[in-house]
Amino acid sequence: MGVPVMSRHSGKSSHLSVWFYTGTLLLIYGVLLLGTGIYQLRNPPQTVLASYHPTLWGGCVLLLLGTVYVVVYWPRTK
Repeated sequence: MGVPVMSRHSGKSSHLSVWFYTGTLLLIYGVLLLGTGIYQLRNPPQTVLASYHPTLWGGCVLLLLGTVYVVVYWPRTK
């Protein structure tokens, strides 16, 4: 399962796994949520469960999962 991509050097097509793109998106969302969670440590929202910092923890989890997916499915040359 992958997306065909033309290689610049060999002229042959290779495939990028859809999980690599998924990992990239998780990584981007993780960075955004982590930044928002760090901001909310100084300026907490007025919600009932703000003391648990769900945005910060969610950002950490997404960042970790995204990093794992990107590392595991990094395009390799054969």
